Amino acid sequence: MTAYAIGHIRPQTMNEDILRYIEEIQSTMDPFEGRFLVHGNPVEVLEGAFPGDLVIIAFPDIERARAWYASPAYQEILPLRTRHIPADILLVDGVPAGYDATKTAAALRESAGL
Repeated sequence: MTAYAIGHIRPQTMNEDILRYIEEIQSTMDPFEGRFLVHGNPVEVLEGAFPGDLVIIAFPDIERARAWYASPAYQEILPLRTRHIPADILLVDGVPAGYDATKTAAALRESAGL
């Protein structure tokens, strides 16, 4: 099942460290079959507030997402970002093919006794 690395990146001032991080991140993802789905595109906020940018990287499964984040190659460049950019970084499994939210709602309704 596809897994995602999601980053909420706060506003920052561009500098050499950040540019180097961006230049090198793809090579750290390649061995784990990671690919960008969203990378700094403008966010259209429909509800609430969302200061900053959104990054979404897809991996074939959660194990490869974890392995990428923990890899020596990524850990080597990570401080280039963390020294300059506050962020929330998450890993999450996607839903399986054929996922039906009505079945989830029914299970939640039953477990809540509603």
